Amino acid sequence: MIDSHAHLDDRKFNYDRDLIIKDLYNNYVAYYINPASDMESSKNTLELSSKYDFIFSAIGVHPHEAESFTDENLEELRQMAKNEKVVAIGEIGLDYYYDNSPREIQREVFRKQMNLAKELGLPVIIHSRDAYGETFDILNEFKGEVIGVMHCYSGSIEMAKRYMSLGYYISFAGPVTFKNAKNVKDTAKQIPLDRLLIETDSPYLTPTPNRGKRNEPKYVKYVAETIAQLRNLETDEIIEASRENTIKLFNLKGIKFDD
Repeated sequence: MIDSHAHLDDRKFNYDRDLIIKDLYNNYVAYYINPASDMESSKNTLELSSKYDFIFSAIGVHPHEAESFTDENLEELRQMAKNEKVVAIGEIGLDYYYDNSPREIQREVFRKQMNLAKELGLPVIIHSRDAYGETFDILNEFKGEVIGVMHCYSGSIEMAKRYMSLGYYISFAGPVTFKNAKNVKDTAKQIPLDRLLIETDSPYLTPTPNRGKRNEPKYVKYVAETIAQLRNLETDEIIEASRENTIKLFNLKGIKFDD
């Protein structure tokens, strides 16, 4: 399996990070992508991916941190992106649920990082909460120039189709396993297999049956199992489709899987 989105640089892993990472393969997770949320985590994810061959990095600043973003930070990201383990700009986007940064600044910083992705020829990992419409409008400004993934998607199938029309993939995390997550389940049933990704968003949003525990990449299997059940498919079909889509989107080079 590939977990397309996990934050193992998070402080919740400080006491056992290396043990968790070294045990991933025993839990059938061959690779994972570690996105950043601010400048510090952008540096931390690079340290992780430099240490382990099976970890890839995404660098960028989350909308929560947009208010503190500077042009110097943008140049820092540009320089960091020269590292061959950087496969995306992210996670970036808009968050109108918490509004930790003013919305106008969120939009400005989002566009700056989209322009950086365009300049560097990298895909993007998009965070969007209570802002699906405005997120689409900004992504549409870069139609044909930048593609990426809607991370931890919880929107409607109609909105997902609009994103896919721009070349975006749709990724599902723990919420698809939640009993009352009808909207997410309905959408997961209908996303074309060639546009589907799976993730954990560790350490957050732990899937059933482990809710209440810290999330880990090994739990991505529950996301795959749930989507397979919803679609009347074998779990391996979901794992293989999402794996191939992740490799294609992020242009993951030189990776190998055991038979």
